[in-house]
Amino acid sequence: MAILRPLLLTALLLLSQWVSAGPVISLTLAGDFDTNYQKVSSALEEHRFFVVFEPNIGQSISRFEKRWGEDYNRNGFTAMRSLVFCNPWYVNQVSNQDPTMLALCPLSVTLTQQGNTTTVHMLRPSVIGQHSPAKALLEELEGDLLKALKSSGASEN
Repeated sequence: MAILRPLLLTALLLLSQWVSAGPVISLTLAGDFDTNYQKVSSALEEHRFFVVFEPNIGQSISRFEKRWGEDYNRNGFTAMRSLVFCNPWYVNQVSNQDPTMLALCPLSVTLTQQGNTTTVHMLRPSVIGQHSPAKALLEELEGDLLKALKSSGASEN
């Protein structure tokens, strides 16, 4: 019995890590960054997530390359941009159910490029709001976002 207890505890720990989702989900697309960026932007718009701002993060930080030296862009991204977007219906519903979750608005995804792979990073509303009265709505929102992103050709890692 003494031998089984550590094994059981280890199994439970591994299972709990597998079951609980992290706060960030990443999806990938193969190919050219500009093409993939446009695919993701169009997919969001087609699913009623209206893009309101498009910061070019890579361009913004590139002016610090000399100042930061070897600390600059250690991952070797060739592109880094975000899409900031909103869906008015979800904003209204979230504000009705849990105004503190309005901190999620506007939503965003950040796209990075390494080689021939574009990675789309997104905060998971369902994890951020796991204790919110709007949890079910945030799960629905996340599902709709993933559906939009996957319609661009992106797939989960």
